[in-house]
Formats: sequence, structure tokens, C-alpha cells
Amino acid sequence: MKNRKWTGHLRVALAAMLAIMLAAPASAQTREQARRIHDRLAGVPPTADVLQAMTNATQSSHEVCASNGVTGPECAAYIAMEDPSFYKVTLKNFAAPWTNREFSVFVPLNDYIATVIGMIRDDLDFRGVLWEDIQYVGAQGTVNAAPSGNNNAHYEQLEAGNHSLKDVLERTTQSSVNGLDSSATSGVITSRAAAEAFFVAGTNRAMFRFTMVNHFCRDMEELRDERLSPDRIRQDVSRSPGGDSRLFLNNCVGCHTGMDPMAQAYAYYNYNIDAGSIEHTAGDVQPKYFNNDANFPQGFRTPDDRWTNYWRAGQNRYLGFYGPDNGEGIGAKSLGRELSHSAAFSACQVKKVFKAVCLREPESTTDHQVFDQFVTNFEASGFRMKKVFADTAQYCMGQ
Repeated sequence: MKNRKWTGHLRVALAAMLAIMLAAPASAQTREQARRIHDRLAGVPPTADVLQAMTNATQSSHEVCASNGVTGPECAAYIAMEDPSFYKVTLKNFAAPWTNREFSVFVPLNDYIATVIGMIRDDLDFRGVLWEDIQYVGAQGTVNAAPSGNNNAHYEQLEAGNHSLKDVLERTTQSSVNGLDSSATSGVITSRAAAEAFFVAGTNRAMFRFTMVNHFCRDMEELRDERLSPDRIRQDVSRSPGGDSRLFLNNCVGCHTGMDPMAQAYAYYNYNIDAGSIEHTAGDVQPKYFNNDANFPQGFRTPDDRWTNYWRAGQNRYLGFYGPDNGEGIGAKSLGRELSHSAAFSACQVKKVFKAVCLREPESTTDHQVFDQFVTNFEASGFRMKKVFADTAQYCMGQ
């Protein structure tokens, strides 16, 4: 009897040991996957407690995941995005190149970068980044310098003080900081950082070109279309550069037919170097729009800020515009809404995240299939960037 009882206990013990042995590889694999997800998103190793939470999250529910409606490895990714380094390092480096002509990450924190970080943290519809009256600032009292439309001291102090951007950033209206009328704001387009980089001097075509590069992932050369009407090309573009009209027809017209009618939306904007701030001269076209107007006096002379999107037709219709403005409007805000409501905008956001997280471009057939699914997921989520980061971190965690 005793032997039978002992044998029964032994069987139970052996079964328990076997279960532990069989579970160990799976558990170790899950922990390694969780660690890699954290590394991809935060760029730093997780603490033991966070790693355990992420490992458990792939098998059961977690409060962060419950609040975001996610489970499994996706849940682990959302836990990783709670790390302050995701905001202070990953997202800062993600957005910094969009704020300067050199595409450098080595720039101080500014209103453009902070707004991108805040919108991603709060899981907002990211299309608003190009048109809403929105700005993120440090909570009152965090630093000495108040948010200002004519200097960057507030953001530089936030960064110098090593404050957690995850915790201190608060949403406000851009118009309350830079003094523009709310109708003249256009998300990061009218941020001080963007104005200083792209509205300074020139003809304001730089703002349009860099918006294409940063938010459509395409430079103007890729968008040229010589078959569109040249009727809105400005007077500063010579129709016979160097006496050779073929240069205009072969090299210039293709970009300007699409760019000039849309860049007209920025006709009232300038960056005032002396004041250190953006200015908007409602009703008065900036003199820069008439620079070199003697080059071709018969060309288009900008009368106001009405824009038209010629790319809704022609070979660039694949960009997939679907916004409510139907291809024409007044001012930067409606143009920003037009640009953000496009298939090209969605795909570009996913492309940038893929490169930031996977450290490479999509390459294989599988990469491109997964990429297309991520774009679909992004749009289905209500254009929330955390979904893109979570999807991408899961996909690249083993690479």
C-alpha cells in the first residue's frame, strides 16, 4: 500500500517536472521575443520587471493592453512603448530629420518634434499632424522658459533638463503660442521649427518639397508630370533657360505643374528672421512670390492663397487623394488636410516606422506583403501610429 502511494507521488512529481521541462523552452523563447520587441522600440534593455510583464502579456491580459484592446505579442509591444526612452530617443530621432533641410537627427527638441511625439503618445489620428491647430508643450512650471512663437528656449530647456517627454508634454493649440489665427494654422507645417527651415527666404516651394519628402516619402523628381497644364507656373521660372526652351519642357515643367498650384496655399507665410517667428499676412501675398518675375512676365502671378491639386488627375492619381476638399481650397490648413487624406501619406508613415524599427527598407516579397498589411492596419486603426510601431516591432523582433 505504501509502495503504491509512493509510486503515485512519484508519478505526480515526474509529470510536474516534465511539464516544467517542456514549458521552459517556450518560456525562454517568449522572453527573448519580448526582449527583442523592447530593444526595437525603446532602444534600451527592459528592466527585469518590465521583461516579466511583457513575457506574461504574451500569454495573458495586462492593464496597458486591456486599455488599448490588444493581446499577445502586440500587447508586449504596447508595454515596451511605456518606456520613457521610446519618447525621448526613438520618437525624437524619428521626427527630428523632418525639421531641417539636412535631414539631421542632431537638432534640439523643438515644437515640431514635440508635437509629433505628443500625438503618437496620445494615439491621435495622425493625419491631423498636417492641418490641425495643435502643439505640445511642457507642463506649466516644468522649465523656466514659457512656450514662445519667437524662440526655442522652452524646448531646449526641456531637453537639457532631461525631462521625461512621456510625462511632461501637454496638448495645447498652436495659435495660442504663435499668435496665428486658428484658421491659419496647419499642424507642423506652421510650427516655428518648420517655418524657420522652410518658409525662410526663397519662394516657399521648399515647404512643399520637404513636405513631400517627409510625409509622402517622395521627392519632386518622382512626381514630375509633363502632361499637366502649365498654367499655374509662376513668373520666376524661365520658359527658355539659357535660351533653350527644351530645358524647360524636359526638366522644369514636370515638377512645377503640380508643385506651383499647391504651393500657392503658402502665399501669405514667411519666417521673419529678425523676429524669430512665423508671420501670416492674410490677404497680402508675400513679396517673395514675385521674386524674379521678369524671367517670364507672361507666367502666373499669384493673386491669393487658393490652391489646386492637379495630381488628382494624370499619372500621380495613384497617390490616392480622398479628402473632403476635392482637390482645391484656400490656405495651408485645407491643403494639409488634402495631403494627409491620401494613400501616399499612409504608406509613407508606415515606411518611416519600418525603417526606424527594422533599421532597413522593406526588401523581400514577404516584406512588401507585410508592409501592405501594416498600411491597411494603420488606416483601420484610425490612423494611430502606435499600431504601426507595434506591428513593425513584432515583425522585426527576430532580425
